[in-house]
Amino acid sequence: MINILLIDDDSELTGLLGEYLEQEGFRVAIAQDGERALGRIVDSRADIVVLDIMMPKVDGLRVLRRIRSESSVPVLMLTARGDEADRIAGLDLGADDYLAKPCSPAELAARIRAILRRTLPVEEKASENSGVQREGPLSIDRHRRIATWADIPIALTGVEFNILDVLIAQVGRPVSRAELSLQGLGRPLASYDRAVDVHVSSIRQKIGNFEDGRSPIQSLRGVGYVLVKE
Repeated sequence: MINILLIDDDSELTGLLGEYLEQEGFRVAIAQDGERALGRIVDSRADIVVLDIMMPKVDGLRVLRRIRSESSVPVLMLTARGDEADRIAGLDLGADDYLAKPCSPAELAARIRAILRRTLPVEEKASENSGVQREGPLSIDRHRRIATWADIPIALTGVEFNILDVLIAQVGRPVSRAELSLQGLGRPLASYDRAVDVHVSSIRQKIGNFEDGRSPIQSLRGVGYVLVKE
């Protein structure tokens, strides 16, 4: 059974979402402020964290920073509708995706399943994409979900690994932002959605450059991104 840690100070909302998610077959633990959440991150053994950004005592961004210092567990942020600054800040800190509040329980469950399909280890899902692919100093192991640059492991989140996997599978060919969103985040690209761009920027910072200083991931204005060969 999938364990969800739901962190939100709105008791009415957490009650509604928790009840729906349990009916959908998930096991749900709830923390209603950031301070309590920090003590439950490890104990909950969560497979995914649903994290509200606006909370008393310790806000969601501080909680997210703590999570990422200890774990690569997938994190889905809940943000105020239209609050782009919080979304970008959360993605920069390593959140996998975001969902604007108010949201429907069904949409939340669907988004959780989409993230888990792309972040659970291969042993827990179909292994049709298993195997190792190398392109110059970059290598990914789809079976173990590990990426390396010059044989040094790269600390990627689940979604970052998915996006890099899509790019390396089509090395040398442009990949649209829409495809990266669909394959990497598990959802269609929305208008004014910068999640893909923030994730790609994070990947660029984590992997190395070629000897001539070029980034292996190049942006193509109006098109998307391409992983180039050395």
